[in-house]
Amino acid sequence: MFDRLRTIVERYEKLNQLLADPQVISDPDKLRKYSKEQSDLQEIVSAYHKYEKNASELADARTMLDEQMDTSMKEMVQDEIHRLENQQSRFEDDLKQLLIPKDPNDDRNVVLEIRGAAGGDEAALFAGDLFRMYSRYAEQQGWRTEVIDVSPNGIGGYKEVVCMISGKGAFSKLKYENGAHRVQRVPATESGGRIHTSTATVAVLPEAEEVEVELNEKDIRVDRFASSGPGGQSVNTTMSAIRLTHIPTGIVVSCQEERSQIKNKEKAMKVLRARVYDKYQKEARAQYDSTRKSAVGTGDRSERIRTYNFSQNRVTDHRIGLTVHQLDQVLSGKLDEIIEALIVNDQQKKLEQADAR
Repeated sequence: MFDRLRTIVERYEKLNQLLADPQVISDPDKLRKYSKEQSDLQEIVSAYHKYEKNASELADARTMLDEQMDTSMKEMVQDEIHRLENQQSRFEDDLKQLLIPKDPNDDRNVVLEIRGAAGGDEAALFAGDLFRMYSRYAEQQGWRTEVIDVSPNGIGGYKEVVCMISGKGAFSKLKYENGAHRVQRVPATESGGRIHTSTATVAVLPEAEEVEVELNEKDIRVDRFASSGPGGQSVNTTMSAIRLTHIPTGIVVSCQEERSQIKNKEKAMKVLRARVYDKYQKEARAQYDSTRKSAVGTGDRSERIRTYNFSQNRVTDHRIGLTVHQLDQVLSGKLDEIIEALIVNDQQKKLEQADAR
């Protein structure tokens, strides 16, 4: 670990030199690249300097014990050694945490896709609940939500809703929402008061930059059509809605939220780029199939990452065994407790893997 830390410190010092170089300063691409790398390393380097300073003070304190001193002074030195040893242990734990490989997508914006799965209209209504939950969470985080495409079911729910969530660290928190979400409640349409179980799937994709995913225009089929509203009626007589089909992958994206065909195409291209990027990433990890089941599953009731039980006012995340009896608060966007627990669990697993190596 310490060999790696010393390498990081050397690289950080080299970056300081590069950022003072006139040739780098005059090159915007290099300046941006080196500045980001320096910023990413700064916290680790600062923590390592604290560790080294504490280690030096600890060594000095231990040396003092060999010197002639009265009992009270010796006790003071021993107390100081004890304090520094505890602090050294905390600094070492901090360094291990900081050395956990960072997900390169963590700082990206998110393309969020929610679809009603098993349960018909009730699943679509639940998809609407999830969309509102994530929209409120995004608002509380200071992020911006922009709807790309929606397929309403006519009674207040969504067969499908796709949106862009933009803001610092959006993917780092929302990436844990990938999967099937299950709801247990009495539907509004149920006269007998029976509890139904339905599901909706959530896919969280990192937004891809143009330089990362090159989409050739000849590989994209563009279809133009009139926007439609609930029930399928036309709400726009102009052909402003856009459907993009990426021929090599078969990925299809639609957007009809804007009145401008150009704006709809721009939004659709962002989603298409994110989906293609997601596909290539997962293929590289040998975890992707053509139906994207590795991200969200089939939506079957038996496949779920989280259950929302209305009668018990309960939310349970099955991956970490966490239960929160504040369903109303969670659906209002207060997801911090669940997401923070998922982050801690993920970091703990990575630490255990690092220790095993």
